Amino acid sequence: MMKQDDIHPVEVFAGTAWEAGLLKSMLEDAGIAVYLVDEIRGTLTPWHVAPGGVGAVKVTVSSEDEVEACKIADAFQENLQNED
Repeated sequence: MMKQDDIHPVEVFAGTAWEAGLLKSMLEDAGIAVYLVDEIRGTLTPWHVAPGGVGAVKVTVSSEDEVEACKIADAFQENLQNED
């Protein structure tokens, strides 16, 4: 069990606003609290928040949920790559 001081935000994915929104829904369906970082700026001016504008919107979860969230994010990212 983690001590309260050990809990911190963890980025599990970075992508477009559309990709981040899909993953956010998947994580919420799994009961994981999630928030998006740079959702608005990453959509309007992605080059301001990420080099070249790639991966401008970040999906962040609590370190308590990191393992489960990473499993879901990895499967999501693998599916995205298979679409190309």
